[in-house]
Amino acid sequence: MLIGEYRHTIDGKGRLALPTKFRNVLSQGIVVTRGVDRCLFVYPKETWKTLAARMAGLPMNQKNTRAFARLMLAGAMDIPLDSQGRVMLPDYLRSYARLGKNVVIAGVYDRLEIWDERLWQAYTKRAERQSENIAEAIGSFTTSAES
Repeated sequence: MLIGEYRHTIDGKGRLALPTKFRNVLSQGIVVTRGVDRCLFVYPKETWKTLAARMAGLPMNQKNTRAFARLMLAGAMDIPLDSQGRVMLPDYLRSYARLGKNVVIAGVYDRLEIWDERLWQAYTKRAERQSENIAEAIGSFTTSAES
């Protein structure tokens, strides 16, 4: 399980050290792709294979489905970890997520998210202000899903 919040820096060559805690899980390589909310999604290869297969099975006659599949699949990059647990983030992904030098790596169960530190702070402040409404909406969703 990938959880927690970690602050790291991207070096001048575009390399980012992943948290030591996750390196065993990610040692077989990762797939990094465009995420939602202007962050990057990082998946262990095995998790990515399952997710990509599910996306490939979605109905491509729906405009939003095609757009989401393109965002995730066309933007994906298979990236190995170097001996120090670093990954080289391609320019197009760093640009998409507006990553500066300081980033936050957030564990979100089956994936990591890489955020520019300022964007992460703004996002979490908004989410914290809306936490009661978010909890209520999720509670309604959970209750209706269980019925």
